[in-house]
Amino acid sequence: MKVLLLPLFLTLLCPTAGFAAEETLFPALSGDGNARELKVYSSLDRPLATPMIAGFQKANPDIAIRYEEMLTGEIYDRIVRETDAGQKTADFAFSSAMDLQVKLANDGYAQVSHTPMKARWPEWASWRDTVYALTFEPAVFVYHKPSFDKTPPPSTRAELVRYLQSQGDAVYGRIGTYDIERSGVGLLFMSRDQEQFGDIWSVVRAMGAAGVKLYSTSEAILERVADGRFVLGYNIVGSYASNWAIRHPNIGILLPKDYTVVMSRIGLVPQAAASPDLGRKYLEFFMSTEGQTILAVDVQIPAVSPDVAGANTGTALQKILGGQLKPVPVSLGLMVYLDQVKRTRLISRWNDVLRRQ
Repeated sequence: MKVLLLPLFLTLLCPTAGFAAEETLFPALSGDGNARELKVYSSLDRPLATPMIAGFQKANPDIAIRYEEMLTGEIYDRIVRETDAGQKTADFAFSSAMDLQVKLANDGYAQVSHTPMKARWPEWASWRDTVYALTFEPAVFVYHKPSFDKTPPPSTRAELVRYLQSQGDAVYGRIGTYDIERSGVGLLFMSRDQEQFGDIWSVVRAMGAAGVKLYSTSEAILERVADGRFVLGYNIVGSYASNWAIRHPNIGILLPKDYTVVMSRIGLVPQAAASPDLGRKYLEFFMSTEGQTILAVDVQIPAVSPDVAGANTGTALQKILGGQLKPVPVSLGLMVYLDQVKRTRLISRWNDVLRRQ
């Protein structure tokens, strides 16, 4: 499947002009200065990645880790550029850009990784033994609790439309969501909305009439909900929302009852990895019960593994919510909106409906 890839900054979760990769070396715990080195390219902030690195090195004290934090588009660009130049690249790539990770695999830039956990992994969460979904992150409604002290917040998209229409000027300019033209995850969620909800454009129309504000990052929306400038945020990545809610008690989180889209961060071992055995070892740790527990408990991002217990897991959420949850399958379908024509058509309609109000 070949698609025309747009300039990659358009697919980033949090675009930042002039962003440069931040590199950190975690020496081997054994103290061996000549230890083998695992190179990781990742879009996960280094402080969040540290517990996973610590757990891996505790189990593998003779391995050093060179961690390069970068934007999702840069991960894709670096792997393609280095591979095409005949150079070695990262041993492991971890990214929230589901589409770009699948494209790497489809275009031959990722290698097969048969892992011990594959047989236990959810069917939707891997593709051709090359790319693996490692997190389970619902798209949620966030709301300002004091603004809903007398009435409950909307819990479905139909309720959201009725709420916005009934409140009028009281909520005008006080709701936020992702700008799908600048946010890759926003575009992903919107594309899934189209598939799951036949009347999604009524939601967009109602948000436009309510003066919705658009942002490229979760943080910009969450800080405004936290201080009451916004009453609602639509389709926000749940792991970010949970992290903010711990520190800001005025933030409420609701998983929409009609359906809840679930995104994942994806891991793979690049075809041109310098040490593919180390990359595979890191992937296996990420998928292990120990690694997934660290992810859920210490990193506070919901785990995929069916063998991990606790509230912050896909298993727990599915037991409670069942078919309400709609995980985005790791498949070629993710690449649809990397096609310039299809992407432009969706964004044009989005802008059109918003501006018509």
